[in-house]
Amino acid sequence: MSKEIKQQGINRRQFLGYSALGLAGLTILPSWAQNGVRVAPSDRVVMGFIGLGRQALSDFRGFAGVPGLQVAACCDVDSMKVTRFQKRIAEWQKQKGMNERCDGYEFYEDLLERKDIDAVEVVTPDHWHALQSIHAAQAGKDIYCQKPLAYTITEGLEIQRQVRDNKRVLQVGSQQRSSKEFQKAIELVQAGAIGHVEKIYARVGEPPTPLNLAEEKIPANLNFNMWMGPLNDPKIHYHPDLCPPISLNPEVNEKLWGAWRWYQETGNGYTADWGAHMFDIAQAAIGMDGSGPVEFIPKGYNGTQWATMKYANGIVMTEQPYLEDNNSAQGIKFFGTKGWIEVARGYLACSDSSKVPAELAGNRPMTREQREAQRAAQGGGQQRPPQQPNALQFEISSPHMQNFIDCVRSRQNPIAPVEVGTSTNTLCCLANISRELNRPVKWDPATLSFKDNDKEAKAHRLYYYDYRRPYSLY
Repeated sequence: MSKEIKQQGINRRQFLGYSALGLAGLTILPSWAQNGVRVAPSDRVVMGFIGLGRQALSDFRGFAGVPGLQVAACCDVDSMKVTRFQKRIAEWQKQKGMNERCDGYEFYEDLLERKDIDAVEVVTPDHWHALQSIHAAQAGKDIYCQKPLAYTITEGLEIQRQVRDNKRVLQVGSQQRSSKEFQKAIELVQAGAIGHVEKIYARVGEPPTPLNLAEEKIPANLNFNMWMGPLNDPKIHYHPDLCPPISLNPEVNEKLWGAWRWYQETGNGYTADWGAHMFDIAQAAIGMDGSGPVEFIPKGYNGTQWATMKYANGIVMTEQPYLEDNNSAQGIKFFGTKGWIEVARGYLACSDSSKVPAELAGNRPMTREQREAQRAAQGGGQQRPPQQPNALQFEISSPHMQNFIDCVRSRQNPIAPVEVGTSTNTLCCLANISRELNRPVKWDPATLSFKDNDKEAKAHRLYYYDYRRPYSLY
């Protein structure tokens, strides 16, 4: 989309209508072979990536191991990250016998305009998820959207509506849904292995804090105005922690995850970053997908020790350590009338050990002190010098990505469909709304509305906020 059109405020539907005839020149790529098996063009899924930071590089490794996939385009507001991603794609596709071309864009609308792209990954900061996912659905693309699904409750609900209205497949990047230890934990809880669940400890981490980064000069390779997008807060300004810089020659990648996650003006803290994983699994296990708690009580309110979420069926979930000797490890503990289950990444335990297959038991998460001791034993924790990327090193087995591509082909619901992402996102937002208001908040999951005509909660930015002009959610 040209800058002139953008300045005129033409909406997504108008743009797609105007530009539909501008795509005839796109190259039709031939069939190709993977592991000696010929993949016909009709079976190939062509993807584009929107957002090319550290998370996108990690996710690409998972997608690279999925047969029949091709990456034809990428987009980022940082031109260096576009170049870096194109280099990786070209090397990988060359070794797979595919066309090496991967077109780069600054504006995601230009990528969505292309008729040869079947699906996109939205792997941008949370405040961009809604518009990019909605516009992708309207453009006829299937969507793999990184978690959390959105920045606000209203955005998540609108994504869900647009995905269903446009008959699209959306997989939320809550990959624990596809991990065997979490699937087994859900199975055991739902089979009554620990009796009736009464309470859940879910450790996710701290909520966001006010933005306190000093303003710095915007680098020439970054369009920070586009990075801001719909955010409508004059206190937000550029700092390299928000958009971690890289270099290309020599290649030096991000030294940290984008810190926009940790500030309430730009993200939802660990409450959403890890809540989109751990709260998500808890909801799945107790049959609350598409629903959620009815009351949220913030930590410290009238002496409440932990942030508390109450369900209509009597189950109480608290954000607190689930291991007695480890305060920081993210994970979940289900307490039932007949026992307990603990689960984290690479770890599963039960009060009845016979119910946990040996191959899923894994290792109990280490404390911070144990991790530091391990790093010291491995050489003092010094970082290894960066290596030149090798395309084959990027390929990993990712059941979550495979499930998404399978559903793009079959048109079935993936394991983490849009409704799952919406309900988990709503839970995380409500927990932060309660915390910022410093009082209980009551919610009706059936009507998707606040109880007791809570106008203060409904006016909170995490329910809905006015976008910066000319952006609009509707």
